Formats: sequence, structure tokens, C-alpha cells
Amino acid sequence: MAEKFSFPRFRPDSSGASGRAANWAVIGIFLILAFAAIAAGRDFLMPVTLAALLFFVFTPLRRLARRRGIPDALTATAVSLGLVIAIALIALGASGPINQAAQNLPTIKIRLEDKFSDLRESFAELQQAAEEIENVQSGGEDPPAVIAVEQDGDSPLTSLMKFTPAIAGQVVFTLFLLFFMLASGDLLYLKIVQSFDSMAEKRSAYLALRQIEDSLGNYLGAITIINAGLGLAVGLAMFAWGMPGALLFGIGAFILNFIPYLGAIMGVATSGMVALVVMPGIFWPLMVAGSYMLLTSLEGQVITPYFVSRRLQMNTVVVFLAVALWAWLWSVIGMIIAVPVLVVLRVLAEYVPGWEKFGNFLAGEDPPAIEDEDEEEARDIIEAGSEAEDEPAAREVTAEVVAEGDAKP
Repeated sequence: MAEKFSFPRFRPDSSGASGRAANWAVIGIFLILAFAAIAAGRDFLMPVTLAALLFFVFTPLRRLARRRGIPDALTATAVSLGLVIAIALIALGASGPINQAAQNLPTIKIRLEDKFSDLRESFAELQQAAEEIENVQSGGEDPPAVIAVEQDGDSPLTSLMKFTPAIAGQVVFTLFLLFFMLASGDLLYLKIVQSFDSMAEKRSAYLALRQIEDSLGNYLGAITIINAGLGLAVGLAMFAWGMPGALLFGIGAFILNFIPYLGAIMGVATSGMVALVVMPGIFWPLMVAGSYMLLTSLEGQVITPYFVSRRLQMNTVVVFLAVALWAWLWSVIGMIIAVPVLVVLRVLAEYVPGWEKFGNFLAGEDPPAIEDEDEEEARDIIEAGSEAEDEPAAREVTAEVVAEGDAKP
């Protein structure tokens, strides 16, 4: 069982009296302000959060290099340059298909319109009936004419070009911050541990940091390898189907699969839309999208649960809500960091007093044991209630479970 530690600012004073507990209203106001601050400071907080997560991932490598006599600054330089090279290779591999797609946007638009022309004709009668109903409701008067105003909208490529400098700036900031964090060695750990008073709490805080390293490294390492395999499989499948830009589909599958659930949906939708443009009819596009879905389903339901430690598996409902929340706050980057942040919170819940139930809520199928209550009682109630057909029956069978539990010595 992990040792517990208290955050320094919440320790009791010398008289033994704890600080005044905040009421729910204050907590609610704090959460609202915190979310507003996180959303408002996204341009600064996103690279800082990414750098912190990457710091925990690469710190074991830095520590291993130090034991081999390699200076921390040299390891930080190698890690930063390695990430730059990886990003450059991904951008180089995707640039060709993206430029080709941008040049063919007019043709793609015409083909999509041809594909959906039959569908529009099928709904023409329904639309006409809706217009007649609207005329009757308006007293038989003709609906006001809608004047179409052509607006000068930016093309997707132009919009992407506008955001490129901001994205590049955040990437550069993340890499520089990661470099300084790794080059500083154990300084960050030292300052965190020094903020605690007793030796037991200092040790527990250090062990929590080390467990965050292990958990993040194991999770992101396994997920990265799995996603690389999925990207290769998707790329080969798209190549076998004769889809254009098979390399781009592979890179996209690799990146999108870091986003739980929503990434797979976006990949399936994208492959289906492209197949609608380049393939005749509807059957073959559905087959392309279905093959993408089959590969992601195999990865999500079989491969990832097998290779990712059960200790790192999370409550699927919590994961989905976290992805949606971080997507609302930080868009795509938020969806990518949602699960790593949950992993960090899951580790902290094992060390911070009072967070045991929160950690149990985050856990997957096999949650950790809770010290202050017998989780077997909860399991007995749930298993007995699941056999009941309705609420009165559930009330009766769970009452029997409670009576049996109270009768035990």
C-alpha cells in the first residue's frame, strides 16, 4: 500500500486545529474560475502541460544516461533534437498528400456534389411538402425571398496557414521548456520534495513522482508502439483499396488514435468521405470505412487491453468525459493529453489522503482496494441488485444483503 502524504499548505497548525473546510459553494466557484482560467490561458498552459508530461516520460532516460556518465544537458539536447526530427519527418510525409488534396479541392467538391445529387433528389419531395406546410402556417403568403450573399471565405489551406505560426510557436516553446527541465537534472524533484516537512512525507512525495514516471512511461510507450502498428496497418489497408494518400492515412491513424474514441470516429469518417470521392457508388466507400473501423476496433478491444497494464486502465465513462472536457477547453491538444492527465491523477490518488475514493472512481474493471470501507459489500449489493427487474425488487434483494452483512460478526 502506498504511503500517504499531506500537501504542505493543508497541514494542521501547531494547535492541532485544521483549517476551515470550504463549503460547496466556494468549491463550485473555484471550479468555475479554474476552468475559465484554463480555457483563457490555453496558449500558455498547453505547451507547459505538454512539456511537463514529456519531462516525466524522458526523465528515466536522463537518469539512465547520467549513470552512464552522460551529462544532463547533452541528454536534453538529444531528446529535443529527436523530437524535432520526428515532427519534421511526420510533417514531410504528410505535406505531399496535403498539397495534392488542396490543389484538387475544386474537383473534390464537384465529385461530392455529383455523389449527393441523387440523395438530394430523393429528399426533394419532402422538402416541397415542408415548404407547403410553411406557406399554410404563414397564411398563404409566399415566404420572404432569401438573398444569397456571397462571402469571401477562406479556404481550408488558407485557414491552416493562418494557424501555422501559432502552432509552430507553441511547439518551439514546448521543446525549449522540455530542454531546460531535463537539463536541470533533479532540481525540480528537489524543490517539490523540499516543500514537505517530515522525512516520511518527503519520501512519499518522491515515490509519487517516481510512480508518475513509471505510469506515464509505460502507458505512453505502449500506446505509441500500438498506434504505430495501427498506422502501418491502416496505411497498408488504404493502399490495398487503392486510396490516394495511403501514407497520410497511416500518419493520421497514428496521431488520431492518441485521442480515445473520437480519434477513431474521425478516422473512419475521413476515410469514408475520401472513398466517396475516388470510388464509384456507395458500397465500396462503405467497405473502406468498415475496414478502418475493423482495424481500430481490433486495436481498442483486443490489442490495447492486452498490452497495456490493467493497473493503467481507466473507467471508460470517465475517459470519454475527460476527452470531451479537454476538447472543449483546449481543442485537439486537450483531447490528446486527457488520458495522460488522468493517469497522473490516478497515481496521486494513491498517495494523497482523502483521494482514495476518487482513485477508485477513475479505475477500470479492477479498482484498488479502499481502506475505509469494505469494497466487497459494494460488490455484493451491485451483484444482487443487477438480478432485480425493477426498483422495488432491487430494494428487497439489497435489503437482504444489508441484513446479512449486519448479522456477520
